[in-house]
Amino acid sequence: MENSSLKTTFLLGGDLEVNRIGYGAMRITGPAIWGMPENPQNSIDVLHRAVELGCNFIDTADQYGPFTSEQLIAQALHPYAKELVIGTKGGLVRFGPWADIHNDASPQHLHEALNGSLQRLKLDRIELYQLHRIDPRIPAEITFEFLQKAQQEDKIRHIGLSEVSVEEIKKAQQFFPVVSVQNRYSVYNREWEPVLDYCRQQNIAFIPWFPIGGGMDAQKEDVIQRIATEKGATLHQIALSWLLHHADNILLIPGTSNVKHLEENMAVGAITLTEEDRQKLNSIAG
Repeated sequence: MENSSLKTTFLLGGDLEVNRIGYGAMRITGPAIWGMPENPQNSIDVLHRAVELGCNFIDTADQYGPFTSEQLIAQALHPYAKELVIGTKGGLVRFGPWADIHNDASPQHLHEALNGSLQRLKLDRIELYQLHRIDPRIPAEITFEFLQKAQQEDKIRHIGLSEVSVEEIKKAQQFFPVVSVQNRYSVYNREWEPVLDYCRQQNIAFIPWFPIGGGMDAQKEDVIQRIATEKGATLHQIALSWLLHHADNILLIPGTSNVKHLEENMAVGAITLTEEDRQKLNSIAG
């Protein structure tokens, strides 16, 4: 990242320094996020290239494949560089490529999910383990107690949450330090702005998923495209750059299975947005 106006790293959990442009490994699986890709070597090449370009934070989940993403990460990158942080998630299950996704944050399931992730990733401890969803069928306290115990057993270094409210984060903080939150968020979709604000105050990493989609229409797209044309960038690069400029605790994890697209994503740190640019982009929030 070359843009001197941006903070380039974030201290995750107070002790893991990661570059703010990471990589989301959902799309290295097969079609519909199911099974192995047709060409596994392509996925391995993308992972190698991400690390070559300075990415030291990779986000995945046991549900991606299921299991495929974690397996490919280990195949490509193990033994891992000391500075590489792999974050994975548990708490969702799916039984087919087009099947519905179901919550399961019971201690029984999370025990199996966590141990499975440790085995597939070839790790003794996961540096960042994130609860994929709070399960409405399970009292949150029971789920949090399991995660607290797993952390005490040194199976997990740091714990994060996904798709949560401020109130849910506060409840979790009664059991363990919350170091990251993954909610759907983009220049178009700002529903979780109060959560971002709380995370900023608490020095919690905010990791937007679907960071370049949701709520787009022709008028909003035109605003972004005009700025992109001025900068010699793509529309998606400007949407990602806005996130980096918007808050210093935002970590990007754009996903792709294409090396060229990966290189475009990793280059967004060199883009400078002026205050006028940012005001124009702020105005398109839905």
